[in-house]
Amino acid sequence: MTEPIRIAVVGHANAGKTSLLRTLTRRVNFGEVSERPGTTRHVEAVDLRVDGAAAVRFLDTPGLEDGVALREHIDGLDKAATPPERIRQFLRGPEAHGVFEQEAKVLRALLEVDAAFLVIDAREPVLPKFRAEIELLAACARPVLPVLNFVRDAASREAAWKELLSAYGLHVVVRFDAAAPFVGAERELYRDLATLLRDRRAALDRVAECLEAEAAQRRRAAGTRIADLLVDAASMRRTASADDFADPPTRQRLVGELQKSVFDKAQRCADDLLALHGFREGDADEAALPLLEGRWAMDFFHPEALKDAGILLGKGVAVGAAVGVVADLALAGLSLGAGAALGGAIGGAVSQGLGPLGRKLVNKLRDVHELTVEDRVLFVLAAWQLELLRALESRGHAAVDRIASSPGEPAAAARRALADLVRAAQPARSHPEWETGSRLRWREAPQRQALVAAVARQVPDAITALAGP
Repeated sequence: MTEPIRIAVVGHANAGKTSLLRTLTRRVNFGEVSERPGTTRHVEAVDLRVDGAAAVRFLDTPGLEDGVALREHIDGLDKAATPPERIRQFLRGPEAHGVFEQEAKVLRALLEVDAAFLVIDAREPVLPKFRAEIELLAACARPVLPVLNFVRDAASREAAWKELLSAYGLHVVVRFDAAAPFVGAERELYRDLATLLRDRRAALDRVAECLEAEAAQRRRAAGTRIADLLVDAASMRRTASADDFADPPTRQRLVGELQKSVFDKAQRCADDLLALHGFREGDADEAALPLLEGRWAMDFFHPEALKDAGILLGKGVAVGAAVGVVADLALAGLSLGAGAALGGAIGGAVSQGLGPLGRKLVNKLRDVHELTVEDRVLFVLAAWQLELLRALESRGHAAVDRIASSPGEPAAAARRALADLVRAAQPARSHPEWETGSRLRWREAPQRQALVAAVARQVPDAITALAGP
């Protein structure tokens, strides 16, 4: 079996080495990420697995802390020896287990690997200590690929760092942000590394290809999960007797229970998206809409959010208010279409306090009513989940802040794409047995699976539209 490519991740203390590794390996729990310098005190290994085998073995090393003094010490060793020989002399000496113990761990690891990623916090000023560190690493005679971290920050000194690195012959530099990686940044990282490790080019190209394939598979799986949520919510139906629905406290309880069920389904979908991208539950911000602060549990049904969603859906697409009241199909011989339209009319009346139209229609349909999830709620659900997905796709595992999703008002193309998703899920309204938790084997229904697949095929277009031009 081919041995994994060994890469030492080195750099000054608190430059973001562990953060980079979390992003590259999608191991959110690897190591400790902190603003406190010197968090990593020992060399730790973590593998990037491709096709079930370790393709790259990263060594997370402690931060270099006193490069200037160590370089002066090594310069005083045998002048006739080559730079790597002087490094080995230092490692055999007492100083490697004393005052320079941390630096010794780094240099010892560097001598045993194929190459190194030199992680640089681009926000730091270019100081003499960094020059000393570059010279120490060069003395180990291993290919070094500089990785400029935090380049998105307003305080980035990217130009100054590139000038310094060029002065030491390090012309191939990777721009990377471990908290919010650029699209394609991983692919470029490995392909740039292949220019330094030509004998491992095929393996590194394979790593890049597999990462791209994994990203595509994650997006497909996420699209299917979001489509499943929309079909699930569209199929929800709760029956209520006319007497119960006419009683305000009972009606409020029934509506609240339906709203909570929708929220629970949306939260499970969000948690599944987090897990799919290697994040933990609770990493998503609860303030999903800009209209409200606090929990987004009830935002899906907030009148202002639903009013805006109805406008964005377009005339003739959205009907009713937070929930629609649909007559039982067995009552008065109503068709599905007529029932849905009538339900929207009643829902709109109910949202205004059961006005004359609401009373008239409710009195006419006295036996059974059904609560269903409105199109506008589906619109808000789709918008929130897609914004969360976009945030996850551009979020590194080094990020320590919660994920904030505030989509605001979508552009015209995004409105059309979201409306298409809502329309595509409409057939589920005639199949209450397709709801999650139904006694029937809803997930095995071929029709349901086909509908989820059809909705999922539209998700990529919606993501593209939300991203804008």
